[in-house]
Amino acid sequence: MTSLEGRTALVTGGGSGIGRACALRLAAAGAHVVVADMNAESAAAVAAETGGVAVAVDLSDPGFPDAWADAVPDVSADIVVNNAGFQHVAPIEEFPPEIFAKILKVMVEAPFLIARAVLPGMYERGWGRFVNISSVHGLRASPYKSAYVTAKHALEGLSKVIALEGAPHGVTSNCVNPAYVRTPLVENQIAAQARTHGIGPDEVVERIMLAPAAIKRLVEPDEVAELVAYLCGPQGSFITGASIPLDGGWSAH
Repeated sequence: MTSLEGRTALVTGGGSGIGRACALRLAAAGAHVVVADMNAESAAAVAAETGGVAVAVDLSDPGFPDAWADAVPDVSADIVVNNAGFQHVAPIEEFPPEIFAKILKVMVEAPFLIARAVLPGMYERGWGRFVNISSVHGLRASPYKSAYVTAKHALEGLSKVIALEGAPHGVTSNCVNPAYVRTPLVENQIAAQARTHGIGPDEVVERIMLAPAAIKRLVEPDEVAELVAYLCGPQGSFITGASIPLDGGWSAH
């Protein structure tokens, strides 16, 4: 049986990786999926897989809600999966301010603007789900990732505020906090570090990337998507304001 029949889900960064896995899983549960991504071709491909609709949009552009509304004027989102994001690694004193600002626009300001746009409709219908793809870096810091860590911590706070404001209206809001997920972006990072350190890819994962974690493997996108679907379904209706680690014990320290 499908538990999300008749619901519409907006997935940002839905063209690949975690976003694609979430779009496919929510569609399998019966949701109509709006796939938002900077890459129009990737968004269209996932929309075709899910029977949904694609929206090519740059979340760093403050006018993106208008572009989204123009592209899908009749869509009222019941579910929002805030997944879009990107990474830049540099010491604070060398970190480009424009990249710092862009990361916060995509990963904090955009989720706020989306919430501002869709909450009135959720309140009117008495039902809504926000699932924010945070990170173990929303709970712990790492050096050289000042913008990403700052953005994920801010997203955690926004998620909790949405949870408190939305509860009387049937709206829940939660964060999912994975460690490194097996995506093309992470695979490229592994290959680069293997070349830099002169070691094999498996050693990069175990000795460098996942040194703080108890379980020494990457998270699979489908594992993240399964938790997202649980939070959106009826069985997750009493979970709100939470941050749920999928970090292999990283945050147990």
